[in-house]
Amino acid sequence: MITYNPKDWFTFIFRFHKADTLRKLAPLIFGISVYCWVIAFLELHVLKIPDNSHIKQITVMHTLLSFVISMLLVFRTNTAYDRWWEGRKQWGSLVNNSRNLAIKLHSMLGYEDAAHRSFFKKIIPMYASVLAHHLHAESTRLALDEQEHPELRELNTSQHLPNQVAKLIIQRVNKLYTEGKIKGDQLIILNNELQSFTDICGACERIKNTPIPYSYSVFLKKFIFFYVMTLPFSFALSLGYLAVPVVAFIFYVLASLEEIAEEIEDPFGGDENDLPMNKMAQNIKKHVVEILS
Repeated sequence: MITYNPKDWFTFIFRFHKADTLRKLAPLIFGISVYCWVIAFLELHVLKIPDNSHIKQITVMHTLLSFVISMLLVFRTNTAYDRWWEGRKQWGSLVNNSRNLAIKLHSMLGYEDAAHRSFFKKIIPMYASVLAHHLHAESTRLALDEQEHPELRELNTSQHLPNQVAKLIIQRVNKLYTEGKIKGDQLIILNNELQSFTDICGACERIKNTPIPYSYSVFLKKFIFFYVMTLPFSFALSLGYLAVPVVAFIFYVLASLEEIAEEIEDPFGGDENDLPMNKMAQNIKKHVVEILS
């Protein structure tokens, strides 16, 4: 995720980063510009359409449709940002619940329970790491660090890995209860954090696996395309060759909004504006180790 100063205007205006839409849309902008120049050349020099032609009245259609396209783009960007913010809230909950679980276990376990403490130091942060890789990858795979993890030998990498790690956590907590390390009321206290891991995973999967409906996305792209493709017919008569940069800029604005929405609607990808899940998983590991040490 890009960290920036929202008050630095000049940096925003004159800086082009990897995620900038101008880089991605440059070929299309160039094609639209060439298309607009051809239309202007034909109307002004080949067909020599007079200024009072009815073609110039196409701007009335553009005026009417501009309200419709603005409402569609507002809905599109708001929906995409809601998905991004929902993903951030879920990972914020994962950070808090991991800390709370570690704090509660620290208060319940004695210092003589070194084996249990060592297990939870590894397994609680590992859930966040496994979930991050699960959401990044199309096919689930486990990416552990270089240390040995004998407590995870039962994991089957062909199955749902976050569920397996959550199962190991609950099994160890249940073992603490059967051994008398924690009481029944303490087990109930731990239940909220234990259950929240799977709830967060399910919510993130819902965002990851349910994009905006296909028909809506296709219609919006077609709408923008045909809207921009009809602009040169009227603009060339009123603006001349100046219509080329004007139409190119209009296309850049409309297409950029759609491009931004496509990027942020999946907050678990590898784009610069996506959530830094690996960094948050590292912070969880740091905090849990500090608490249980």
